Amino acid sequence: MSAGIEIRIDDLSGEPTRALIAHHHAQMHANTPAESVHALDLDALCSPDVTVWSAWIDERIAGIAALKRLRDAHGAPSDRGELKSFRTADAFLGCGVARALLRHIVAEARAGGLSSLWLETGSDDGFIPARRLYAAEGFVECGPFDGYAEDPLSTFMTRTL
Repeated sequence: MSAGIEIRIDDLSGEPTRALIAHHHAQMHANTPAESVHALDLDALCSPDVTVWSAWIDERIAGIAALKRLRDAHGAPSDRGELKSFRTADAFLGCGVARALLRHIVAEARAGGLSSLWLETGSDDGFIPARRLYAAEGFVECGPFDGYAEDPLSTFMTRTL
């Protein structure tokens, strides 16, 4: 079904995108202690360091994902990026939306001169599909990065571009 997915930069002004972000946050907080939830809220997703893409199928929102440009020790933009806020709408689970978004962001990051991508995802069984997807797309487990701390509920991964 991935051939019918349209991916576009999202300005976060549309209600379908806002509703999916709210659903994502509600699900993260329902299943994970607050101190272990690292999903960006709507305000943080509006940061100039973050680009959000939404995926659409037949004019229905199918998923969202973001890329946050990481900063170096001096606060300047670095050549590293962090994947954030990956979420597939429930109606489109298993349709290739997350893989299409991931491949799109990898290509955009590479074209934008980034040398590596990093991510934090959950470590419990509910996140097995996400970890499998990331591993299948070349990500490997690593330690905490960019201010994250060790957390038994987090898995950290990276990929060189």
